Amino acid sequence: MNATLDGTAVRLGPEALSLHQQGGYGRVEAGGLRLAPEEALYLLQRQKIEVEGWDFDRLLARFSGSGPFLRSFLVYRDLRERGYAVQPGPQDYRVFRRGDRPGSGKTRYLVRVVSERDLVDFEAAGAEVATSSHMRKEYVLAVVDDEDELTYYGVKASVLPEMGKVAEAVHTMGEPLGTAVMIRGEDADALARQWYGTRLDEQRLLLSPAEAYHLVQEGILTVPEPEGHLTPSALLNRAAATDSEIREKAQVYSDLRRRGYTPRTGYKFGHHFRVYTGDKTHSDLLVHALPPGVRLPMSAIARSVRLAHSVKKKMLFGCVQEKGIRYIEFGRIKL
Repeated sequence: MNATLDGTAVRLGPEALSLHQQGGYGRVEAGGLRLAPEEALYLLQRQKIEVEGWDFDRLLARFSGSGPFLRSFLVYRDLRERGYAVQPGPQDYRVFRRGDRPGSGKTRYLVRVVSERDLVDFEAAGAEVATSSHMRKEYVLAVVDDEDELTYYGVKASVLPEMGKVAEAVHTMGEPLGTAVMIRGEDADALARQWYGTRLDEQRLLLSPAEAYHLVQEGILTVPEPEGHLTPSALLNRAAATDSEIREKAQVYSDLRRRGYTPRTGYKFGHHFRVYTGDKTHSDLLVHALPPGVRLPMSAIARSVRLAHSVKKKMLFGCVQEKGIRYIEFGRIKL
């Protein structure tokens, strides 16, 4: 089939409508079919069409002069070769269920194309995930690395179910020790049974700043000082001198505890918390707390997902927002 280049679009006559009907290519318009650059290149490479005055190499060079086109084409080609019908969409691509076509089938994935060095804006990603979920589609990041290999990540808003309110210890008094808080005697035993703190010895328990913050917030712990009792914000201000992430960590920690989960330090896994659900034999989640407006390199997210997968845990990012904590789960998927 013969086609002509018109700006960034490739146009074919009415004889090309079969490409749309059978393969879901292009957009039908008066007098024929309009192909997006990725569609035209793919069909040209497959020798399904010919573009007047252009071969594949010249047309690829023409389109690649505009932004990150090459990696978008690589993703488009890969999805097509996996048997999916694909159309450009508001994310980057709409991917239909296998066997479905535009106009007669349903979209399964909304795909955003990024490079391994791109920064992922969690606020924007969270909004796109929410939109996809509302449309009952799966949101996917297609990551192209520096060797042009592809990896797909499913991204979703993780709604953590309530695990049931854990019976907290009775009210107790603590002593400030730098940024930590020490609990003595029977109260130390009661808190330790709820998986709070670290034993200093049989009589003493040390609470981390996040743990102390949560217990003060809940009215379970009072930390007296000469000037009065330490408030939750005062606890965080004191800890912030040596921990720049304490504010978001404390908010995520407290939210997890209120939902009935048991967060413990995730330092050995390179993240803020390992989180237990149900019995406490093994943790189920790795959770990293993020402040508002944060952006992380895709390469850092990929490392986190790889590590979580290797230890059979889900990787969640707890994004602190004005209206609460939004948990976003990343997981490597096969399409």
